[in-house]
Amino acid sequence: MTSQLVALCFDANDPLRLARFWTGVLGWEMTDDPRDGITLLPSDDTGFRIRCLPAREEKTGPNQMHFDLTSTSLEDQRQTVARSLELGARHIDIGQRPEEDHVVLADPEGNEFCVIGPDNNFLADCGFVGALACDGSREVGYFWSEALGWPLVWDQDEETAIRSPHGGPKITWGGPPVAPKTGKNRLHFDLAPPAHGDQRAEVDRLVSLGATRIDVGPREAGQVAMADPDGNEFCVLTPRQALRPGPRPAAGG
Repeated sequence: MTSQLVALCFDANDPLRLARFWTGVLGWEMTDDPRDGITLLPSDDTGFRIRCLPAREEKTGPNQMHFDLTSTSLEDQRQTVARSLELGARHIDIGQRPEEDHVVLADPEGNEFCVIGPDNNFLADCGFVGALACDGSREVGYFWSEALGWPLVWDQDEETAIRSPHGGPKITWGGPPVAPKTGKNRLHFDLAPPAHGDQRAEVDRLVSLGATRIDVGPREAGQVAMADPDGNEFCVLTPRQALRPGPRPAAGG
């Protein structure tokens, strides 16, 4: 049985502040889970949690992945941008052109995200969190498709995208050139076998697909630290129950 995507984890210098920001932007519920720490629970069909983990290191460069948030209209896009700014986001310049219809922002810890315009056909049937857009190779897109059991929904010009059969966001990889890795990623995935699965067997399966076991220093009990074929860190947790997707709210969060 394949792994479940349990959570997207943010390394944060101030986890509570970052969690409050994303709670306000996404409209998700924040909890302080005894096992997972400060955690945001989706109110829609996103299908995975957000965990904000304490970290001493400061952010030093662009993240390998970022959220693409969708809009139903120009006014809806404006409201999402305004709400984000009120909660502590700021505009940033990553080389986007004036004619492009997305707004690029950074959260209070500098993590980039985009608010996409209403005419984006690629994300048209996705929820408010339309995509996790990643810097990565075609091969890593194939790896994650096999690792999660999510079908490829795009495979063209070395760009790939996958999506859960249950809906929710797409995960996309932009293909070459892939920026060189310069240290531990600020964001990473937590995977877990199903409730009656076997962690060791799942780690072995992921290694057979091209992952490697790595040492990232102290980590939570029961976690196995790994890296995908592009060298991006992720963790395999002990078996647990799947997060059941909830109903999708009105667009815009």
